[in-house]
Amino acid sequence: MKDVPLSPTVLAFALLIISNCFMTLAWYGHLKFLHHAPLWQAILFGWIIALLEYSFMIPATRMLSAQGWLLGEMKITQEVVTLIVFVPFMLFLFKQPFKLDYLWAMVCLFGCVYFVFRSQ
Repeated sequence: MKDVPLSPTVLAFALLIISNCFMTLAWYGHLKFLHHAPLWQAILFGWIIALLEYSFMIPATRMLSAQGWLLGEMKITQEVVTLIVFVPFMLFLFKQPFKLDYLWAMVCLFGCVYFVFRSQ
């Protein structure tokens, strides 16, 4: 079977998803795993995980930029990826209830995507 190279866009999206998993843990993981720890430990935990997040985010944005993506396009895409990653984390890891409003928020973000990308 012939190896099919991964397109830079697909690779960038994969890196964005991984980055957002780390970002969600960096921002909210201390609430689940370190809620009784001193604040300095929660901050250190967040910064260590944020370093991993940046290690995936920076290459992803460079790849998209090299393909001609504008900053606004990258940011709106990042927000969509953030919501796609955050909702499962919220539901399964943090055991928060699902609300239909999350779907409406996603519809609004898709509207943002439409307006940011429509001029191309």
